[in-house]
Amino acid sequence: MKNDHFLMMNRRDFFKTSLTGAAALSTIKPKFLSGQQAAGKTVVAVVKTMDRAQGVKDVLRLLSFPSPKGKSIFIKPNFNTTDPAPGSTHNDTLRQLILEMKARGTSRITLGESSGPPPTNKVMEEKGIPGLAQELGFDIINFEELADDGWTHFNPPGNHWNEGFSIAKPAAEADYLVSTCCLKTHGSGGHFSMSIKLAVGLTPKAIRRELHSKRDTDMRKMIAELNLSYKPKVIVMDGVEAFVDGGPSRGKKVDAGVFIGGTDRVAVDAVGLAILKELGSNQTIMGRKIFEQDQIQRAVEIGLGISRPDQIELVTPDNASRDYAEKIKPILGEG
Repeated sequence: MKNDHFLMMNRRDFFKTSLTGAAALSTIKPKFLSGQQAAGKTVVAVVKTMDRAQGVKDVLRLLSFPSPKGKSIFIKPNFNTTDPAPGSTHNDTLRQLILEMKARGTSRITLGESSGPPPTNKVMEEKGIPGLAQELGFDIINFEELADDGWTHFNPPGNHWNEGFSIAKPAAEADYLVSTCCLKTHGSGGHFSMSIKLAVGLTPKAIRRELHSKRDTDMRKMIAELNLSYKPKVIVMDGVEAFVDGGPSRGKKVDAGVFIGGTDRVAVDAVGLAILKELGSNQTIMGRKIFEQDQIQRAVEIGLGISRPDQIELVTPDNASRDYAEKIKPILGEG
C-alpha cells in the first residue's frame, strides 16, 4: 500500500517557502548563549570542541526542540561501515546522545540501521553496539531482518525513483526520531554525506542499486526525496573529525573540532557544507554554491526545510564557538 498522503503538507510548505525566496540575503548574526529562534528563521547550533560528550551536551542545550519526556524515541545513526569517525558514528557521540535523551525523560529508545555493503549485524557487533545497548538500556533493530510487512512504500509525484521507494516502518512510523550524522564528503556520487544522506540507511539494500546506477544523473535528488518519508525532531552532527575528500567510509581526514545541531535538515547540511568549504574541500564542494548542491536544491524544491541561507540563525555556547561561527558566516551567506 502506497503512502502518499504526506505530500499535501510538503507541497504547501514548499509553495510557502518559495514565496519568501525572492527576499534579499541579510546578515546572519550568530547569537551568544541563545537558543531562541528568530522569526522566520531556524536555529543551528555551532559548538567548537574536540570533546564529543561536551559537543552533544552543548548542542542540545542550545536548541529548542520537542521534549522527549514520556516518548518512545527512534535514533538513526550513521553505521554504514565500522570505519572510525567520520566513517561511522562515534560510540562516544551515540552514548552521550542516549544519556541526554534519558535525562530528558524518554520512556524507551530504539536504534535502527541497515549498513552497507557489510552486513548490518557484523557492523553492529564490531562497533560494540549490542554491549552498549545492554549497558545503557536501548533496543536495536537490524533493518536487514525486517519482514516484507516491515517496510512502508512511498511514491511521491515527480520523484526520480523508477517505482518509488521503501523505508523501514519503525522509522517511517516513529513518533519521535533523532538523527545523528557525520561531517564528510561522499566520493561515491552523493558529493556529501550529512543529515539528508542519512536516509539511505533506512532503505532496503536492494533498491540502493538503483540509487547508485544513477550516480551521474539523479542520485543526489533521489537521496533528498527519501527524506519525505520522515522528519527528525532534532539532528546532531559530529564534526570533531571530517572528511574533506573521499568518503563515505574513508577519505582525507582533518580535525575540524566542531559539533552542529538543528531541527531543519537543509539548514544543518548547509552549515556543514560551509564548514567543509572553510576547511578546504574537493572541487564538488568548493566549486559550487551551497544552495546549488543537488541534495540541497532538491530538498528545497520538495519543502524539506529552509530555502535561503539568511533563514539560518547560528547560536553558540562560548567565545571560541562564536568566533568560528563568525568565520563561517560569510561562506554560508554566499549561498
